Amino acid sequence: MKRLALARGIPLEQPESLREESVCEQLRRRNPDVMVVAAYGLILPQAMLDIARLGAYNVHASLLPRWRGAAPIERALLAGDRNTGISIMQMNKGLDTGPVLLQEEIAISETDTAGTLHDRLAGLGGQLIVRSLDSLQAGQVNAKPQPSQGASYAAKLDKREARLDWRESAVGVNRRIRAFNPSPGASARIRGVDLKIWECIVAPGGGAPGEVLGAGANGVLIACGEGAVLASEMQRAGGRRLAAAEFLAGFALTAGERFEAREST
Repeated sequence: MKRLALARGIPLEQPESLREESVCEQLRRRNPDVMVVAAYGLILPQAMLDIARLGAYNVHASLLPRWRGAAPIERALLAGDRNTGISIMQMNKGLDTGPVLLQEEIAISETDTAGTLHDRLAGLGGQLIVRSLDSLQAGQVNAKPQPSQGASYAAKLDKREARLDWRESAVGVNRRIRAFNPSPGASARIRGVDLKIWECIVAPGGGAPGEVLGAGANGVLIACGEGAVLASEMQRAGGRRLAAAEFLAGFALTAGERFEAREST
């Protein structure tokens, strides 16, 4: 958005805080019809929400009221949701609690990562906000209050959550790896060395949680609390993301070794 604005000579402001009255005054002078927020890290105060004649609207990456808050994509993956989507919501003083103008659902595939899901939702969000603005301009908006039931909170991610707990089921480990791809990456530790695991599939197998059951060109088979995962893309600290065969050529793993347990938090 910044690059597009600069290329087209559109005025650009990047305030570090929205608490200053001078920032609100700058917006008032522009006399906007509508304000749109997408993936914005600052909370808009009520004085700012009241500036635009037609209101302020958020492109939110969930099917509200599910996953209100900062990390709806990752939380949907961690929870194993089968569907998510985009909600165009009129902003109010609550946390993603305003009425919804448009909402569209998409399926979450078994191979979706936070990165792939983000990109699909971004495209859908662009389409829906344009449709919403057209409806606002035509005076044809029918915003619906969010239902009181089914609300959940998508708390901001903590890097400690990215550390794999091999006591989880293979399904849970797989979800965690996908949810933290591309950032910050699901982490694990073996022989005192920090690794990141970027891709895996759920696979048959059993053993002590974290035990390496086998390692070969197809990946590293690791036991979980229930079942196992076959890790097919890994990275050593300071290294590059590598397919399993290439990774193992520089960091051999053998059956019987065991990844370290995650420390209690």
